[in-house]
Amino acid sequence: MSFQQGLSGLNAASKQLEVIGNNVSNANTVGFKQARAEFADVFANSLIGSGGSQIGIGTKISTVAQQFTQGNITGTNNSLDIAINGGGFYRMSNNGSITYTRNGQFQLDREGFIVDAASKRLTGYAADVNGNLLTGAPTDLKIDTADIQPVATTAIEGTINLDSRDNPLPAVPAFDPTDPLTYNNSTAVTVFDSLGNAHTLQNFFRKTAANTWDVYTTVDGVSTPALPATTAVMTFTGTGISPTIVPALPSVTFTPLNTATPPVANGANNVTTTIDYSTSTQFGSNFSINSLSQDGFTSGRLAGFNTAADGTILGRYTNGQSKALGQVVLANFTNPNGLLSLGGNAWTESASSGAALVGVPGTGLLGVLQSSAVEDSNVDLTAELVNMITAQRVYQANAQTIKTQDQVLQTLVNLR
Repeated sequence: MSFQQGLSGLNAASKQLEVIGNNVSNANTVGFKQARAEFADVFANSLIGSGGSQIGIGTKISTVAQQFTQGNITGTNNSLDIAINGGGFYRMSNNGSITYTRNGQFQLDREGFIVDAASKRLTGYAADVNGNLLTGAPTDLKIDTADIQPVATTAIEGTINLDSRDNPLPAVPAFDPTDPLTYNNSTAVTVFDSLGNAHTLQNFFRKTAANTWDVYTTVDGVSTPALPATTAVMTFTGTGISPTIVPALPSVTFTPLNTATPPVANGANNVTTTIDYSTSTQFGSNFSINSLSQDGFTSGRLAGFNTAADGTILGRYTNGQSKALGQVVLANFTNPNGLLSLGGNAWTESASSGAALVGVPGTGLLGVLQSSAVEDSNVDLTAELVNMITAQRVYQANAQTIKTQDQVLQTLVNLR
C-alpha cells in the first residue's frame, strides 16, 4: 500500500527541512560549511529476484553531506583573526586531543597561547629566540612577548661621493675633529653596543693629495684609534671609482662609555666594527652621502604581529626589527566529508576521512592564510530559501498521497 511510500517521503522531506533550517541558522557562523541532504530510493525485496513490475517502497536519506566550498573573506580589525583561502583546516589541541576547524577567530589566553572561543590551542611550528622556526611535530603556538635582544654593530657600509674639486689641506694644522677647517667632509651613523646603548660614530675625510683621502674616526667625540693615527687611506684613480683602501676593510674598536661626567665604561662588551666605503666615488660634484647603514640595533618591545600567507607569525618590535614568532600549520584529508562533526565548528578525523595530512599553508592542496580577516559561512540564503519552498511542496505532495490512499481505503470499506 502507498502509505509506506508517502510516510517515507514525509520523513525524508522533514529531514531535508531540518538540514535547510540548520544551514539558515548558521548563515552568520564564521567558518560554517553548509550541508546537503542526499536521497536514495528504496526497492521492495522479492523472493524470486527483481522483476520488471516491481514497485519501490519509498525514499530515504542516504547521507547528509557537508559542502566544503570556499566562503567569502571579510576583513576585520583583529590581527588574530585569520582566514583560510583554499583547502585545509586549522589543527586545534585540547590537552592533546586534536580537532580541526575552519573558524579562524582566535585570541590570546593569559599564558600567551593562541586559542579559540572554546580555549582550544592553535598548533604549528614554534620559533626560537632568534626567530628560527623549529619544524617537526606541531606544538601549541605561543606568542613570546619578551623584549628582543640587542645586537652590537659589527659592520658599517656606506657609499659617498667625495668632491674631486676640493683642494688638499696643508699638513699644519693637523686633523682635529673639533675644528672643521682640518677636514673636508664627515659622516655620522648611530651604532649600538651589546647592551643596546646608542653611540655616534663619525668618519672624517681629509684630502691630503690629488685623489688621496685620509679617513679618521671618532665615537662619541673620542678619536678611535687615538690621533694622529688614521682609520684608513682612500686612493682613487682618474676615473673616480673603485678606490684602493688601506687597509682593505678597516675596523675600529672602542669601549662603550656612559654619559656620566667623567664618562666611564657602561658594562657592555667592547665593540669592533668594520667600515666599508669601497663603493664610494670621487667625482667633480658636491659631497653627498648616498647610503649609510649599520647592522646593529637596540632592544625592543613587541608592538604587534600579523600572519603571513604561509602561516608565519611575524612580530614587529619598537626598535624597527621583526622576527618570526611561530608558524601556523594546516591539515587536509583525502575525504573531508568523512570527518565527524563535533559541533562548535569542530571536526575530528575518522576511518572514512583518512589520516590528517599536515603541512605549511600554500603547499600542496593547502590554501593560504589572510591575517585580519575571517571566512564567512558558505550558506547561500537565497538558494536555501528556494530549497525550503521546494521541500515544503514535496512534504505536501507526500501528505497528499497518504490522503488519496486513505480515500481509496474508505471506498473499499463502503462497498456493499
